[in-house]
Amino acid sequence: MLALLAAGVKLLYVQGVQADELSRLAQQQRATPIEIPAERGTITDRNGNQLAFSVEARALYAVPKRTRTNWDEERKNKPSMGSYDDRVQAIAKFIEQTLGTEVAGQKTDATTMAEKLGRDTTYIELVDNVDPAKAALITEKYFDVGAEYRAVRVYPNGTLASNIIGAANWRKDQQPAATHGLLGLENSQDNTLAGRYGKRIVDTMQGNDNVVIPGPGRSREVAAATPGKSIELTLDVDTQYAVQRLVTDYTAKSGARSGSAVVLDVHTGEILALANDKVFDPIDFGKATDDEKRNVAVSSVFEPGSVNKIVTAATAIEDGIYQPDSVLTVDPSIKIADRVVKDATYHPTQDMTFTGVFAKSSNVGTLMAAQKIGPDRYSDMLRLFGLGKRTQSGLPGEEPGYVPPRNQWSGSTFGNLPIGQGLSMTLLQMTGMYQTIANDGLRVPPRIIRAEIDENGARRETAHPEAVRVVSPKTAKTVRDMFRAVVQNSPGQTGTGPSAALPGYQIAGKTGTAQQTDEKCACYSTSAYWITFAGILPADDPRYVVGIMLDNPQGTQYSGSAAPLFHDIASYLAQRYRIPMSTEQSPVVPLVL
Repeated sequence: MLALLAAGVKLLYVQGVQADELSRLAQQQRATPIEIPAERGTITDRNGNQLAFSVEARALYAVPKRTRTNWDEERKNKPSMGSYDDRVQAIAKFIEQTLGTEVAGQKTDATTMAEKLGRDTTYIELVDNVDPAKAALITEKYFDVGAEYRAVRVYPNGTLASNIIGAANWRKDQQPAATHGLLGLENSQDNTLAGRYGKRIVDTMQGNDNVVIPGPGRSREVAAATPGKSIELTLDVDTQYAVQRLVTDYTAKSGARSGSAVVLDVHTGEILALANDKVFDPIDFGKATDDEKRNVAVSSVFEPGSVNKIVTAATAIEDGIYQPDSVLTVDPSIKIADRVVKDATYHPTQDMTFTGVFAKSSNVGTLMAAQKIGPDRYSDMLRLFGLGKRTQSGLPGEEPGYVPPRNQWSGSTFGNLPIGQGLSMTLLQMTGMYQTIANDGLRVPPRIIRAEIDENGARRETAHPEAVRVVSPKTAKTVRDMFRAVVQNSPGQTGTGPSAALPGYQIAGKTGTAQQTDEKCACYSTSAYWITFAGILPADDPRYVVGIMLDNPQGTQYSGSAAPLFHDIASYLAQRYRIPMSTEQSPVVPLVL
């Protein structure tokens, strides 16, 4: 009697005096704050064409153990409810009826759904990437099924520019669960694209990893999420597509390990196209190889070969050492310190114009000019051309390249650098050198991000990088005129890149062939080369610069030069942007006297 009396008193105390407080504590214990992911910003090209965007989706889930227990308890008072297995079959059939038998590669037939719903577990994900409207139909009809927010990243152009854009996907194993960038700009610009999270209070099952209890009234939003900003790139999607296709085809024809090309706007330094032959599918990036994921045009460095001779040409003209028609007596070889450097093709001692030295790509003539420039001045010019440091283009994974410090040069170093050996650069850096000459001697560092756009549509253009004066406008024009002879095709006076010529347009450019290193002998290889080309379209009124690199092409008629690829890209650019033809053809100038 005393025990029953004590229990009765305690019950009255709990249900009366403590009722409100215990209810409040229970609610606090069950209610869990979670962060709401913001809508991720889009990535577009310069014309607003979408390259990456997100669509809202839902993941359907269930908590079978809890649902079965609740069902069994209710059935005691209402036997007509039928068995839980009947309920499972009804839900499974409705899911199939609503979604069909498959969603995004996941089976959603009634048999599969019934098997999942019938498992003896506290939580089971039924299907991901469900249309929100269809998910609502299911959860409203059956409170046993819950829905979690998802965002599916869409790449409408597939592999196009995937090395630049990268990839992002939904990561529920991270807090907060949201779309996270994993590669490329999706990763490096993740903070900009992701936005600011909101907050929601949900009822959860304590002790079961805070699984959200499905059903109405179980979720209350307390702070809205702020959408991420969209990013407008400098790319033109049509130009990117054309260049990527041309690079892929030519790399395969040449037998090269890899190939890349860059197209820059001469005056702004904006990257209109940056293409590699190896790309990947952002939706299935997990299957991509490391080579496919890399953005070779900025993450791989190489010795540029003769395209680097533009530094010697520009400096000699700027300093008044030579004029285009100055005559040099060029021997078949030249000794620099303890090294003997030869021209690629043997010739007897001959007179060449200064223009001819570069049109014929004479190593000996280039080094003769470099000796008059001097190592200190030459070292300063490499720095002004932007070599040895990152361009700050905004592209992730960019390498700085390498220029040996001036105080570490040996006697033979100055026999290598002017002909493009002994230093390394990325393709983007190489293309930027020719942008300098095309832009009247003013180097504008390249950039990939053009503007940011907030959720209200307000557009903020990114700051233009500070330009660097390298040579005078007069010098730049003189060098452009000289390098037109590279594509010259005249009996006895043909340059090294006539296949780069484009009828109706003046073209200035430079071919390059650089020996790769052989790790076995710690020396330069006699069979592996980097093949390069850089060109200006048109030379008389520059609009675009194109840089090309092929890694060790072999065994085909396309192996020896990247000039034909330049021709194809330049032909596309001329049509795409309706570039007026040059008012006059490039004059034929003497190269060898």
